[in-house]
Amino acid sequence: MRTTLKDVVSGNVLERRFNIGEALEDVRVERRPYQFSYAEGDSLHFLNQETWDDVVIARDLITGVNFMKESDIVDVVSDADTETILYAEMPVKTVLKVTYTEPGEKGNTATNATKPATVETGATVRVPLFINEGELIEVDTRDGSYVNRAK
Repeated sequence: MRTTLKDVVSGNVLERRFNIGEALEDVRVERRPYQFSYAEGDSLHFLNQETWDDVVIARDLITGVNFMKESDIVDVVSDADTETILYAEMPVKTVLKVTYTEPGEKGNTATNATKPATVETGATVRVPLFINEGELIEVDTRDGSYVNRAK
């Protein structure tokens, strides 16, 4: 039997062949919502939404960590047997306030021109020229791209 597998820890995708009758070990993973509390160096503190326990997760285990602000909810995937946290994911889109950007030039919209903008989390996002300081924008947390103005 030919299969495609994804390593939940590293994210690598690999193809494997298994013989008929070969037994595989079952691994149960659980996905739970956690609320971001605060950062302490490279460790981030989260509040389990079900048990209200404080959980520390390393920064490198979280996708979209540069766009995370206080009280954001992330999905944490953990091994059900050992309670080891495998990774955490931000929602695909998040709304952030632009804290700094250069003013756009009028009439320079013939091309799909963009400019850098700093958002409230300190991350930099490329935005269209019509976006100004103080506006709310939607950002794709997977790649840090501008989606649209928030309503």
